[in-house]
Amino acid sequence: MLKAAILDDYQNVALSLADWDRLKGKVDFTVFTDNLADVDAVAKRLADFDIVIMNRERTPFLADLLQKLPKLKLLLTSGMVNRSIDVKAANAQGIVVCGSLSSSSSTPELAWGMIIALARHIPREVRNLQEGRWQETVGIGLKGRTLGIIGLGHLGIPMARVALAFDMKVAVWSPNMSQERADKVMPGLKAVSKDEMMSGSDFITIHMPLGPRSIGIVSAADIARMKPTAYLINTSRGPIVEQEALYKAVRENKIAGCALDVYDIEPLPKDHPVRSLPNSVLTPHLGFVEVDAYKRHFAEAVDNIENWLAGKPSRVIEVIGPH
Repeated sequence: MLKAAILDDYQNVALSLADWDRLKGKVDFTVFTDNLADVDAVAKRLADFDIVIMNRERTPFLADLLQKLPKLKLLLTSGMVNRSIDVKAANAQGIVVCGSLSSSSSTPELAWGMIIALARHIPREVRNLQEGRWQETVGIGLKGRTLGIIGLGHLGIPMARVALAFDMKVAVWSPNMSQERADKVMPGLKAVSKDEMMSGSDFITIHMPLGPRSIGIVSAADIARMKPTAYLINTSRGPIVEQEALYKAVRENKIAGCALDVYDIEPLPKDHPVRSLPNSVLTPHLGFVEVDAYKRHFAEAVDNIENWLAGKPSRVIEVIGPH
């Protein structure tokens, strides 16, 4: 019988969210609820497994790890793009890499929750109420304010739709953005320069994939251009923003605050400085952690294993390379 590992299932829910019994007698599943950062420790844990089911980028599978896993034959990930997998190295070892279709709603929903929490100081006022205090802050409304969206792809577009429903102004920027492209996406979007995006927006939300071109694309100089009343929201990937510059700007009240779902190191160490950041909404990478998204991923993982066993791999990921 083949052995499969389900990695980084922090909530220990994977086996309850798909019909794994379809593979009974063919594949034996082991769930790991913790995260190992050391490559040798991961290799030791997975040495006897034929199949590995990943949860996004929680455990990277780059060449140095893959070389230590000669038994691995099938690697499954959530999403159809995962730059923490060296697909070329995997294929060279005869490992098939397959993905699952990702949700375009779960991350924008979280981002809007963060924006509203920032605007109305919800975390602080919840604590105040629980501790016996009453109304310490004065929030701001969204109507008439400008939402700046960095990246107008399948996650940025729903952000824009909601902003327009709130009667906000919507500015969009990416390295390849033009007004013509913005107009094709939907009416009411204004393509701006990066400088105008950073200096003119009240809320700036990031929706770009992490890659060589996007690492540090929101630089210290960009953060310095933000209004002192502006907020930055990052539900994409930590390294897209120069994080130390962001933390410094928040601590020194150069900007009004931030909302972060992603970080340079994940899981976040207990002593990480971001944990004490003022004027912030911090969540532990919950963007795709939503029951329907999980169900889809694990159901398609079952499909992918069945199809691979039948000699017809499905949702095969082409070479995209590591970070």
